[in-house]
Amino acid sequence: MEENKNDILNNAAATEEVMATDADFAVQANAGEASVAVAVPADETKAEKKPETKSEFISDNVRIVSPMKLVLKRFFRSRLSVIGLVMFLAVVIFSFIGPAFVSWEEDEVDYSQAQLILYEFQYYEDGDYYTVSINRPDDLNSHAPAFTYGINKNGEKALHLLGTDKTGYDIWVRLMYGGRLSLMLSFLVVLVYTLIGIIMGGLAGYFGGWVDMVIMRIIDILNCLPSLPIMLILGAFFDGSGLDEGMRVYFMMGVLTLMSWSGTARLVRGQILFLREQEYMIATDALGFSPARKIFKHLVPNVMPQLIVSMTLGLGGTILTEASLSFLNLGAPPTVASLGRMVNAAKEPLILSNYVLDWLPAGIIIIIAVVAFNFIGDGLRDALDPKMKR
Repeated sequence: MEENKNDILNNAAATEEVMATDADFAVQANAGEASVAVAVPADETKAEKKPETKSEFISDNVRIVSPMKLVLKRFFRSRLSVIGLVMFLAVVIFSFIGPAFVSWEEDEVDYSQAQLILYEFQYYEDGDYYTVSINRPDDLNSHAPAFTYGINKNGEKALHLLGTDKTGYDIWVRLMYGGRLSLMLSFLVVLVYTLIGIIMGGLAGYFGGWVDMVIMRIIDILNCLPSLPIMLILGAFFDGSGLDEGMRVYFMMGVLTLMSWSGTARLVRGQILFLREQEYMIATDALGFSPARKIFKHLVPNVMPQLIVSMTLGLGGTILTEASLSFLNLGAPPTVASLGRMVNAAKEPLILSNYVLDWLPAGIIIIIAVVAFNFIGDGLRDALDPKMKR
């Protein structure tokens, strides 16, 4: 009996020594009234012990990005969008800031006799080659080569960076003012006809019924009108009416504006016909919002991605239209710089073949501006459309 008692005491003492030795590895896990001892490494126990901190919210660990920053991030992620923006800014800086750093004005003719220029070219006729020599007229400095000098109206010697055209205008300066005219007219025309299209398309799509029928029949009539013949008729009318040539281009673009809003109106109407049946529009009806608030605050903003694409494409198309009118002598007068009128000089075979600087730079600027607007429009469409994930 005594021996069994001693064995039990010895075993209990040994157990206490083992538990004391492994105390660093013991973790007490309580579950209700019962307790269970789980042995884990001491390093893990220390790692799990964290200092007590205040309660954290999800917003503390999430970076909140505003919608504008998200749009800009998506826009600048596209290389074509950035290229288009750089091209557009280059044209704007060249057109609006460039004239401040040159010594010539838009309608200033170089009458200096600083140089005598002789042009020679050959042509083939009846089996023989003929050489023709052309001297610069004595009364003005026309067709001066690039990087030559002339005397401006202030009596100062000034550089012709790209030379002069046949009328003695500085080509470099005319490019700047021509780009300014094209940009200003295109933005003005697109802004006006987009506003008209939003109003008319919004009314047609929201109210429907006889309002939709009347507006759509007006749009059908406008789409049936041939724009180019109408422009030719108006150009002949303005020639006979004695209208100031400086105002002719603005009248022509005003008529073009009135004929161009139909496409925007169709786009807005189609989108609103779809959006007005959505759940949030039913909620606006329950809240008693006015029709104007529903259209311009809840419906039109959802059409903005499509409108932006339409506007940017319209900017390029308007620049081409203005250039076409000036090419047909229906736009800006000769004293007003216009890219289209500069390209018009290529209709003369002599200028087309021998004086490339008279017309080629103007065509290049038109191409750059149109391509830039298309690239920017595509980038903004992808950035503003929440369905586009790239």
